[in-house]
Amino acid sequence: MTKIAIVILNWNGLGFLRRFMPCVTSNSTSERVEIWVADNGSTDGSIGFLREMFPDVRLLEFDRNYGFAGGYNMALDKIKAEYYILLNSDVMVTPGWTEPLLRVMENDQSIAACMPKIKDLRRREYFEHAGAAGGFIDFLGYPFCRGRVFDVIEKDTGQYEDMREVFWTTGACMMVRGAHWHEEGGLDETFFAHMEEIDLCWRLKNSGKKIVVCPSSVVYHLGGGTLPQYHPRKTFWNFRNSLLMLLKNLPPGKLYLVFARLMFDWLSVIKFIAALSFANAFAVLRAHISFFGLIPAYLVKRREQHQRNIATKWYRSGKDTTLRKHDEIYPGSVVINFFILKRRHFSQIFK
Repeated sequence: MTKIAIVILNWNGLGFLRRFMPCVTSNSTSERVEIWVADNGSTDGSIGFLREMFPDVRLLEFDRNYGFAGGYNMALDKIKAEYYILLNSDVMVTPGWTEPLLRVMENDQSIAACMPKIKDLRRREYFEHAGAAGGFIDFLGYPFCRGRVFDVIEKDTGQYEDMREVFWTTGACMMVRGAHWHEEGGLDETFFAHMEEIDLCWRLKNSGKKIVVCPSSVVYHLGGGTLPQYHPRKTFWNFRNSLLMLLKNLPPGKLYLVFARLMFDWLSVIKFIAALSFANAFAVLRAHISFFGLIPAYLVKRREQHQRNIATKWYRSGKDTTLRKHDEIYPGSVVINFFILKRRHFSQIFK
C-alpha cells in the first residue's frame, strides 16, 4: 500500500494545472508518495495535457462534475494509501512540505487529520482565507481561523507557529489518515461543495480523534479558483451546509442552536440588502428553504451518527466535549465579536 497519495480534484482547471503541477511533482518526490489527479468531467483539455506533460501522474476520469465531496469520495474509494492529502489545484507547495505532516501523523495515532500553514500566493506575507493557521467554529457554527476572521486576513509575523489542536482543517490542503476517512464514510455528498471538510472533522472529533495544524509545513493558495468569495452560489452552499452540519453533529440537548443560527443568518440577509447584494440575500433565503426540505433526511443521518459515537468513551463521558470552554469550539459568538465589539483578529477573540 502506498504511504501517501496526493489527490488533486480537477474540474476545467487546465490553467491551474499548467501553473502548479510542476511544483507539486518536483517538491513531492519520494518513493512513498503517489500523485493522482481525479477529473470531474473536464472539457478544457486537462486530461490530454496531463498525459502529455506529466505521464507519471496517475489519472482517474469521471463522466461529470460530482462536486468536491462526490469527486473526492469516488477517487479515494479507488486509491489505496495509508494517508491521503487532499490538495487544491491552485496550491503552490514548498520543498519538503509533506514530511512535517507525515511526522505529526506518525507520532500520534489519535490524530486523524492535519494541515499545513496556508498563506496567500498573491500576498505571501499574509495568511490565506481558506484555512490560514488552523480552523475553528463558534457555538453557532460560524467558521474562523487563526489568522482570518470573516474577511479580515492577518499578516503572518510568526504569531501562530505552534502546532496545536484545531477544530477543522481546510480542504484546500489536508492530510487525513486513510483508515479514519473510510470509517467515517468520507465527505457528505449532499454538501456538494463548501463546509464538507468541517463536517468531516467534526465527525472525526465526535469519534474521539484529534485534528491539528502543523505550521512547519507551508503552502501557498491562490484561492477563488472555482467561484469568487461572494458568489451567490457559494453563499448558498455555505449557509445551507452550515445548518446541515449543525443539525447532524450537535450533541444531545443542543439542537436549539440550529434555530439560533437561523436567526443570526437573517442579520446576513440585512447586511447583503444594505450592500445592494440582492443575489446573495436571496441565496441565504434559498439556503434556508433547502435546509428545511432536508431536515427529515438529516435527522436520520444524525441518529445514525450518534449511534456510532455513543460507543466511544469520548461521547459517553457525560460532558459536552465538543462545546466545553477552551475547546476548539468557541463558546461565544464570533459574529458579535467581529461586527459589534470590533474584534477583528483571532487573538482578540479566542485564546
